[in-house]
Amino acid sequence: MNGPAKIPATLRQASELVAEGLAPAQALAMLERVAARYAVAVTPAVTELIDVDDPNDPIARQYIPDARELDVQPNERDDPIGDHTHAPVDGIVHRYPDRVLFKLVHVCAVYCRFCFRREMVGPGKETALSREAYGKALDYIRAHDEIWEVILTGGDPLMLSSRRLAEIMADLAAIDHVKIIRLHTRVPVADPARVSDEMVAALRVQGASTWVALHANHPREFTDAARAACARMIDSGIPMVSQSVLLRGVNDNAATLTSLMRSFVENRIKPYYLHHGDLAPGTAHLRTTIAEGQALMRALRGHVSGLCQPDYVLDIPGGYGKAPIGPDYLSQTGEMSGNAAHATSPESSYRVMDYCGDMHIYPPKP
Repeated sequence: MNGPAKIPATLRQASELVAEGLAPAQALAMLERVAARYAVAVTPAVTELIDVDDPNDPIARQYIPDARELDVQPNERDDPIGDHTHAPVDGIVHRYPDRVLFKLVHVCAVYCRFCFRREMVGPGKETALSREAYGKALDYIRAHDEIWEVILTGGDPLMLSSRRLAEIMADLAAIDHVKIIRLHTRVPVADPARVSDEMVAALRVQGASTWVALHANHPREFTDAARAACARMIDSGIPMVSQSVLLRGVNDNAATLTSLMRSFVENRIKPYYLHHGDLAPGTAHLRTTIAEGQALMRALRGHVSGLCQPDYVLDIPGGYGKAPIGPDYLSQTGEMSGNAAHATSPESSYRVMDYCGDMHIYPPKP
């Protein structure tokens, strides 16, 4: 008589990656060195997506350790976006006036090889805020009535239990000036079964609006299970936006990026941010150049629905925040328009590029 079916487990050891055929046996020693430095976790949902016959598989490239991660460049840094610069108390990053990051946990369902917080998350690190630190973080939010939005991040906030999430959501919604609670997560694509009806119910709260930002980087991540997980949230009234990272060998061509953005929109998720790769340690092999990113954004503009256009952004190292770095379609000619003599507010003359690359003068000459 057969016993109960074995539940697939998340792969966390280099030897497990080799045993599952996700890495060659001769790479085991290298994998162990990388795994000793940076956390590894590959869920069953992600394992099923990896094409073991493709040495350049874009899913594997996001999650399977690479020897190049041990090659740290001089301009890379442990805290590439400067979280610590804007951390008034443990768990809070107050970089922008009307919103804060609230870092509740330091664990994720999966660990991305390009993570900008890779020095802060995973086994061996603090797993979650202590009760005392959590209370002080709430006190900080209560004391700053300019905070309109609280962004739950980490780590991945959907690694918390539904019960704990409900408590946190209620605590935040009870603060009069907090009107938006946004959660940043990989869970709907990395571990979609975790997005249960109970979890979705925990995210909905009286007194504040909930938004969820989904991190996905390749259209293959939208499995039937992932689509269903997103639908459970959206059908309950939770709007979703996207965030992706531009990654060499994953989504750095127009066809893949177009398919990814269309996948978001087809699932009622508005493309929000396309991040330029951060200067996290050991990630140079995954970063593109800004010029390459701008060329890809030009390729999307006009050829792909406006619903599918994310903002291409760079987190300025040192904690100075995000800056839009997409291509520029506008330049001044250095002249005034022909209508300037008749205008109450004379208009400068501009060259404007259309999506085909052709230039036009604005305002048109009379």
